[in-house]
Amino acid sequence: MASSTLVFGHRNPDADAICSALAYAEFKQRTDASGSYRAARCGNSNVRIDAILDRFGVKLPSYVGDVTPRLREQMSTDLVTVPPDATAAEALEKIDRHDIQAVPVVENGGRLIGLVSIYQLGRSFLPRSGPARDVRRVDTTMDAIVGSLGASVVHLVEPDRVEPLHIRVAAMDLASFDRLQDREGIPPEQTLIIVGDRRDIQLRSIERGVRLIVISGGREVDEEVIEMAREAGVSIIASEFDSASTAWAIRSAVRVDSIMVRDVVEFPEGETLASVRRRTADMDPAVFMVTNEGRLTGVFSRRDILRPSRTRIILVDHNELSQAVPGAEEVQIVEVVDHHRLGDLRTQEPILFLNRPVGSTCTIVADLFRGAGLEVGPELAGIMMGGLVSDTLNLRSPTTTSVDSEILGWLEEIAGVTGSELAETIFSSGSVVVAHDAPTVIGLDRKLYEEGEVRFAISQVEELGFEEFERREASLEDALEESRRRDALDLAALMVTDVKSQNSLLLVAGDPELVARIPYPVIREGDLFRMDGVVSRKKQLLPLLAGVLRRGRPPT
Repeated sequence: MASSTLVFGHRNPDADAICSALAYAEFKQRTDASGSYRAARCGNSNVRIDAILDRFGVKLPSYVGDVTPRLREQMSTDLVTVPPDATAAEALEKIDRHDIQAVPVVENGGRLIGLVSIYQLGRSFLPRSGPARDVRRVDTTMDAIVGSLGASVVHLVEPDRVEPLHIRVAAMDLASFDRLQDREGIPPEQTLIIVGDRRDIQLRSIERGVRLIVISGGREVDEEVIEMAREAGVSIIASEFDSASTAWAIRSAVRVDSIMVRDVVEFPEGETLASVRRRTADMDPAVFMVTNEGRLTGVFSRRDILRPSRTRIILVDHNELSQAVPGAEEVQIVEVVDHHRLGDLRTQEPILFLNRPVGSTCTIVADLFRGAGLEVGPELAGIMMGGLVSDTLNLRSPTTTSVDSEILGWLEEIAGVTGSELAETIFSSGSVVVAHDAPTVIGLDRKLYEEGEVRFAISQVEELGFEEFERREASLEDALEESRRRDALDLAALMVTDVKSQNSLLLVAGDPELVARIPYPVIREGDLFRMDGVVSRKKQLLPLLAGVLRRGRPPT
């Protein structure tokens, strides 16, 4: 089942951002049967948002503070593993059946202890340079050899003991066999003899006390030989394969823990894809391991981490990455619904981009419901009213259009409440300045902008009068300056709007030369201005500040 597409308002959301996210997620859920949509937020609520949602009994969207793609989203959890006592043949069979290049080795319920790949398996199966005794060595058990050969058991001693065995194909006369055995100096108890129906070699091997005799070619074993083997404690099995094939099959019985790579690079599932791509750029493995406290939780290849992120998001009430949820630039932005100026957004593919010059994003979403002929209940109508009334100051903001007025009238009839009544609920719900500490006030509804070389931010709060602001002005000034320094801004501003008088104050922190360009009447030299009749950040303050700051940073 595909994951939900998340609908986000901007960071430090206001009522319009939260309410339009809720409403648009509902609209998409009802008009797109192919997907699932869910409202989310990337910032904290405030008393105004809470007042709207409480009034209509709607829950606040869940918090998702970061959508940066992480390894857990791209890794494969369909794990193919082997235990340490598996044979190379078993590992190779899994590699072939699942068309993979390596198999993790795990024990004790999934603890990763190593990795066996085609490379290690090839080295175990094929002859390689080095001393003859090392070339023919396998570390395994009698049971594993029987399984690899599909052999018939004649007599076995300690079949489950892991031990080093050196393979010898007895294809010579008895004298040569004796000389070779003496010259190599391999202890009999570590020797495995492959022999056909050569009774003399079989008996001599038993006399020497070899660990295992493998009778090749499906030959019968004399009862006398079997009895002598039992008395001497020598194991005997019978293989249907010829001697050469038997020797190869025995090599495949080596345990994977004797050939696996133990020094495996592990990645935590929460690591970002960008970090993983950097770390793996110069690494050789074709398959990488993902663990959680030492236990294997996933695997991935380079192809997996180069795939586009599967996370899909929709942006409402903003279209600039600086205002979007962290990580937005690394995931799929599939739609934008907004009423602000166009920003810096770029996407890999064409998307639905709906931008209308109206007073709120909730106006746009409500108009979509109306145009589609969808039924809207009182709760949904109410929260869309909340975003519209809040963003337009109940149609008194200069951003208000005839469309906003028309949509508000339509929503009022459904919600059973007037815009004025809802505005009273919203703006009398409590002072934002009183309800939060100074740094929170600065961050609640804050947007970042760039004009040429100048980076600046504007925060806005609506109050019933300026009294509470004036009482907390000093702490707000300190918090504003701290936010400017923290984010390396040239200018930071706090716009405090009195919804009763429709006037605002502007508190600023920044380069004195930039501050001096602000053309509003000065209340206090260098940081506080009066803005009579200014209530809209988007339509009144932002264009003016952008214009005076566009000339760039003052020379140093």
